[in-house]
Amino acid sequence: MSKHFEDARYYLGRAAEHAKAGVVEELEPVEARVKEIVGRDEEEEPEPSRLDRLQADLKELEDRAEGEAREAVASARKRVAEYRGKDAAAE
Repeated sequence: MSKHFEDARYYLGRAAEHAKAGVVEELEPVEARVKEIVGRDEEEEPEPSRLDRLQADLKELEDRAEGEAREAVASARKRVAEYRGKDAAAE
């Protein structure tokens, strides 16, 4: 792609960003009035996104796996200690 097209693409992207910001800025008072009329002044908490739910599930799985690993290590240490105790008694 030539440099001219790259420049044009860049400036079109910037123009779109500025246009969006301008529209949002112009419509803020209208949005506030509509929310006031409808009775939605306060901001409602959005539902967790799919990504948020997946991250929460992964954190839960991580915590559970960590707990199971700790239990397994404690059990293994106990069995090794018992084995060493029997081994020392045999000598």
